[in-house]
Formats: sequence, structure tokens, C-alpha cells
Amino acid sequence: MGAPNNRTLKLGELEQAALASRLIRPGPLPGVEGLSDQLLCGDAIKLIPQLPAGIADLIIVDPPYNLSRTFGATEFRESSTDVYAVWIRTWLPGLRRLLKDDGSLYVCADWRCSGVIQRELESTFHIQNRITWEREKGRGAKANWKNASEDIWFCTADPDRYYFDLESVKLRRKVIAPYRKGGQPKDWEQTERGNFRRTHPSNLWTDLTVPFWSMAENTEHPTQKPEKLIAKLILASSAPGALVFDPFLGSGTTAVVARKLGRKFLGIDREESYLCLAAKRLALARVSPEIQGYSDGVFWERNSTPPAGRRDAEG
Repeated sequence: MGAPNNRTLKLGELEQAALASRLIRPGPLPGVEGLSDQLLCGDAIKLIPQLPAGIADLIIVDPPYNLSRTFGATEFRESSTDVYAVWIRTWLPGLRRLLKDDGSLYVCADWRCSGVIQRELESTFHIQNRITWEREKGRGAKANWKNASEDIWFCTADPDRYYFDLESVKLRRKVIAPYRKGGQPKDWEQTERGNFRRTHPSNLWTDLTVPFWSMAENTEHPTQKPEKLIAKLILASSAPGALVFDPFLGSGTTAVVARKLGRKFLGIDREESYLCLAAKRLALARVSPEIQGYSDGVFWERNSTPPAGRRDAEG
């Protein structure tokens, strides 16, 4: 029995068996339309070459970092930088064929593997920026700095022609020293709950909360990303109705957020149990499309409360 407020999503044996029957397995794959809003159970390295060219408007990749970790029945072992780079080359170049010419790619990394991922990206894509986001929690160290951040590399197929919706990802911040012109607020909004300004998003994100047991989006996947983080990427770099592809889907966050935001999705993972969790989350997303920390088209600061009437501030 978990804590009374533990909302971690779990699956029973019968439920998992029913969800597993809906997954696409290795074999002849359907065309573009048949792959829309689907979960593929298999090895991404083998499946990427089989997918139709130009299928994705946006690709989000959260690959295993160069660390020893267990993902379900799969063990990923830490290796030298050179060996890790060779592994990246087994799947990264193939993503360019799948990405539309005006599409975007985001690749997650930690500090250990960020440099090698950057070098591999430079050979295939145009790097536009590096986002660093604060993980908020992390294991302390006695003789080193606490590791509490990760990177996301923002790349495009074309250096100049790509989709980016700035207005959709502005952050709503409290105004500390409100400036007025002619007695009226200048570049900020006065409300009953305080003064707020919608600011341009930077490449340093400090408003995120890593999923934990009291959050409805939480699963037992060891490296799950926050829905709010993925929402920023999807809103900024894809239009409604676009297809978002994730070759290392895990427990389904990219697919779930794509559905909640009116995009199509395609995800691959070799672990059936994780894809079944993704399938359950996708079903729940049809009933409850809320994203914690994002409501009414606004990204709220971490641990802030939106004005009355707005839903699901992060807390």
C-alpha cells in the first residue's frame, strides 16, 4: 500500500494484457496515416529505417544517457564517450530522413553526454540553441556540486525555415517593481491576485517540477520528463494537427502531451510495460487534458497559484 496521496499510475496484469494487444509490433508497417496516433513496440534502431520519409513535423528524443540504468527488462550500460558516440550514430542520422524539411528536433541530455550529443548533432542538423532546465531535485554530493539540471538541444532541418510560435510559450511572471506610464501599467497586467507580465522565454527554465508520487502524471519509469516541459517544446515547434515523433517514448509523456495539445503522435519503445502505461495515460488524456503548471494558455512559475478560475497551477 502506498501513501494516501500516492497517485503513481500502475497497471494490473489483465489491464496490461488488454493494452498490450493494441500495440503495433515489428513487421510490415502501415503508411503515414496508419501510423498516426500509434505506439510501436520494438527496437527504435531497427524501426527508424522502416518509417516513411518526412513523417514528422517535430521529433523529441530523450535517449538513455551515458549512465548505467535499468529500463524495465533492458539494461543500458555506461561506456566511454567514443562508444556512446557510436551508439548515437545508430539512430540519430536516420531521424533526418523522417523529419520534414521545415521540422524541428529536440534532444535531451545530461552534463556527461551533452557534449558528445552536440558534436553528433552538428553533423546532421542545424543547432539553434541549448536549453538548460532545473530538475529541482537531485542527489547531493559531499565533494561535488549537486547535479540538478539537464540540457535540451534545439535543432532544425533548415537553418532558417522552421516553425516557432513564440506567443504560445511565454511565461507568466509576477511583477516585482511595476512600472507605470501615465498612471497605467506598462507591459504588465494588474489583477486581484497580483501583478503579472508575460515574458519572452529564455533558454534557462526554472519553472518545472520533476514528476513525483503525488502527481497524477507520475509513473514508475526511472527518467520520466515533466508534461509541462514537453508542452513547451510541442507548443513552440509544432502547429495544431502536426505529427510529433518520439523514438524512445518510455511511459509516453510526449504522446500524452501531444494528444492534450491537439497534435498527432507516433512513439516507439522496446519495453511493452512502459508502452502499456503510455496507452493508459493516453486514454486518461481524453478525459482530463490538464497539464500541471499550464492552464488557459499560460505557463505559470513553479509553486505559484493562478488567479481564481484558472486550473491546475503547479504546487
